[in-house]
Parts: sequence; structure tokens; C-alpha cells
Amino acid sequence: MSNADPSPAQSSSQAKAQSMADSDAADLAELGYKQELHRGMSGFSNFAVSFSIISILAGCITSYAIALRSGGPAAITLGWLIVGVFVLCVAMAMAEVCSRYPTAGGLYFWAGRLAKKNKREWAWFVGWFNFLGEIAVTAAIDYGAAMTMMAFASLTFGVEPTPLNTFGLFLVIIIIHGILNAFGVNLVSLLSNVSAWWHIFGAAIIVAVLWIMPTSHQSFTWTLTTWHNETGWTFGPYVFLMGLLMAQYTYTGYDASAHVAEETKNASRAAPRGIVMSVVVSLVGGWILLFSITAAIQDGSQEGLSTLLATDTGLPPAQIFMDALDNPTVAKFMLFIVCGAQFFCGMASVTANSRMSYAFSRDNAIPGSRLWAKVNPRTGTPTNSIWLCVAGSIVLTIPALFNYTAYAAVTSVAVIGLYIAYVVPVLLRRLSKEFTPGPWNLGKWSPLVGWVAVVWVIFICILFVLPPSNPITIDSFNYAPVAVAVVAIFATVMWFVSGKKNFMTNKEAEHLTIEADLLLEEGAPGAATPGEKPVGEKLLDD
Repeated sequence: MSNADPSPAQSSSQAKAQSMADSDAADLAELGYKQELHRGMSGFSNFAVSFSIISILAGCITSYAIALRSGGPAAITLGWLIVGVFVLCVAMAMAEVCSRYPTAGGLYFWAGRLAKKNKREWAWFVGWFNFLGEIAVTAAIDYGAAMTMMAFASLTFGVEPTPLNTFGLFLVIIIIHGILNAFGVNLVSLLSNVSAWWHIFGAAIIVAVLWIMPTSHQSFTWTLTTWHNETGWTFGPYVFLMGLLMAQYTYTGYDASAHVAEETKNASRAAPRGIVMSVVVSLVGGWILLFSITAAIQDGSQEGLSTLLATDTGLPPAQIFMDALDNPTVAKFMLFIVCGAQFFCGMASVTANSRMSYAFSRDNAIPGSRLWAKVNPRTGTPTNSIWLCVAGSIVLTIPALFNYTAYAAVTSVAVIGLYIAYVVPVLLRRLSKEFTPGPWNLGKWSPLVGWVAVVWVIFICILFVLPPSNPITIDSFNYAPVAVAVVAIFATVMWFVSGKKNFMTNKEAEHLTIEADLLLEEGAPGAATPGEKPVGEKLLDD
């Protein structure tokens, strides 16, 4: 029996899908690259990758102590909103550039394309901060997941969380993440979708339990205004600013939507939307989660808050669960939800990191680029690049076996490195008069949003290098400026050793040496039609 011919509706759907695929490939070809990765991600999956890396369940829980120590409940609840609004400006400014240049290289490609002079140099330095920052972020996420899982195992099974046990669990976690990513983008897409719903429903369960089960809650006013300071600094505004770092550390990694753009359908619209919506959903969901956790604190005195910071679990929210619920089983279940979120967060981080390193290698930046830029013909994924990122994160985490302070120093480049990479293309976009927007753009709001983003990132980069506590000791010293200097020196040396000769000199990247107006004479593919409001402008107007 022969197969029936497809119905007209099926034929139309198939033709539309093929047309979109051809359009995506054409957009990528215009940027100088051929389609090699398997383009199987939906817009939701693209959003899910960034949303998973931000991970309100992981970031808010593991970084909670930073704000509790530096400002208390006020810094936790108000700080999340303040930082979220400014981060949304950064995300929208990045999304506008992503819509025009939807390529896996993301930030470094944008910087090279938008710079008026020294295009390759701009791309090179942004690329190294992005690449090493993501390696450090992946290390921090998966080691943090191991620490949380060890805390869960300690509470549940009495396992001792020694540095060796924690490092061993970290190895298991990150190797599993490498294996899952190597299976292909279809599995990654599925797990990213599962991750998004895990975060949404997991947070909803925790919020519901914290409002239903405890016999008492702190007042609305207490939760928003109570002050607590254990930093050793006495100047209140400085302490509060240090508390903002809890939120800023969490709002990281949303550039992932750009790095998986070459695997996303209708990338020029879906990728920028993924960047923005990951921040929007995190802003709202994260605030509800943090407010609920903070309101569930049972002893709201200054002594009670100090006791939370000194908890044996190492995680004040875990202690809040135990105190508020008076039911160890439910509290452990909530901690299990957090462990799952951290696992998904790390998996998504490996995904984004490997795609960025694949693109960077494609442009001959990383030693051994030919090996790292290979795409597995069966799965359509950069398998070698995946294991490069896994190995790099393991190397950065080895110091944790001997000294946690040394590990923290090595990985301190994570967030500041990424935000340096974030701000450069946004700044160059504002200085470029040749930029032609893609279909997702901010329209009349673009200059205001862009400059707010630039000023904010410069401001928080200053915060990242200031000492968070007093007195300053070898354990409390802020190693971020040292890490930034090391990356800058390394990138400079590598430029003269190999970058100047090899980086972006292949034919597929020659477009970076041509002025943007010569390439954009016909306008950006998929740009808004005359009289139609750009997507980003509609968002702000609404």
C-alpha cells in the first residue's frame, strides 16, 4: 500500500518550514558562515537555555547570603527589582544587535562587526573575555551544584561534604553534562524545555509551600525594609550596593540565546526574544521567590539573621526551609528541587559555552582551532568543543580540592568577564552610525535603552572589583580585578603570538574587513517593513 500524498495543509506547512530554514541559512551566509549545526531549536527552547542559565532557583538560593549579609531583607527584595530593571535594558540592547547578527559567535562577532577601526582586535578581546568568562561560569555553576547536592546528601543520608567528595561529585555532574550535550541539539532542546518548566513549577511549589505551611510570616514592610549588615563596613549606601551583587551574579548568561542562534529556527526574531524574555520572566519569578523565602524567616531579629548566616548547611534558604516548615521531609524536598534546577543550569551553561567556543575556533582564535571547530556529522553538534569546555571548567575547579579561596579567585572572572563582553558591542552599537536594525529592534527607544545599559554595566563592573567586606584578608580579598588583568594580559600575548596572523583571516570571515554600509546596501533581512513598528519598540510602548 503506497503512502498517501500529503494534504494541502501539510504541504503548505512543510513549504513554510523550508522557506524559514532557507531564510535562516541565507542570513547566516550573509554574515560569512555556512550552516553546519543542526537547526532544530524552537523559540521556546532558545528562551529556555538562557532562562536555565540565569536559574532563579540556583542563583537566588546559592547567592542569598551575599545580600543577607550586605543589607539584609531590604537588599534582597528591593535589590532584585533595581538590578532587574537595569539588566533588562542590557538584555534589550544586546537583543537588538543579536537580531541583526544571529550567529553562534555572539558578542565577539558583534563587536568586530560594529567597530569602526581595529575590528579584529575588538572581536579578539571580547571573545576571550566571553570564552574564559563562560568557562569560569560553568565551573562555578557545576561546583555550586555539587556543594548543594552534598548539603542535601548530608541532611538526608549523613554524608560528610569534604572537599574531595564535593569535587568528585562535581566531576560526575560536569561529565554527565558533556555527554548530554554530545547527544545532539534535539535532546538539548528537549531538556532545555524540561528545565524551563522545572524552574517555573519548582519555584511555584516552593512559594506555595512557604505561604501555606509556616505558622507565621514577617510583615510586608519588614520584608522590604529590614536592614542587616555583617560586612564590617559602616557606610550604609556602600553596604547596600555590595548587596546588589547577589542579583547581578544571578542575572548572568542570557547571551546563551545568541550562542544557540545557529541552531534556532527563525533566529533573527527568536534569539533576541529569548534574551529579553529570559530576563523578564526571571525578574518577576525571582522577586516572588525571594520575597516568599524572606517573609518565611521565623526569627526576624538581628541575632536571628546572624544565626541564618552561620547555618551549618552553608545555605541560609535551606535553614529557612527547615525553621519555617518544621517538617524536615518537605524541607529536603524543596532543596531537592533546587538541586535539580542547578543541574539543568549547568547543562545549559555547557551548551552555550561550547557553541561560543565552536564559533571562536571557527575564526581561528583558540589553539587547535581546527579540532574544536569540527561538527559531528551525525548529531550536528560541536562535540570536540563541548569536551574542551568541560575540560577547561575542570581545570579551573581543581584548586577547590586544596583551598576554596584559591578556587574563588580563579573563577572570579566569571561574571565580570561576561559583563565586559556584554557592554562592548552595546557601546559600539551606540557609536556606530552604519548599523541597520534587524526585525527585532527598539526603534525610538534604542538610544535611551542602549546608553542606560552602558552606564549600568560600567557601574556594576566597578562594584565587582571593590572589597565586599572589612577587614580585608587573604580570604575576603576581591580577586576579580586580578583575574581580569590576567585575562587581558593573556589575550594580549595570544594576539601577538597567533591572533594577529590567524584570527578572522579565513575567507568566511572577510566580511569584518568591509565597511558595514557596503554589506547592508539592500537592508537587513527580515527588517520591519515601512510603517510597521519594530518588535522591541512595541514591547516598550506596551
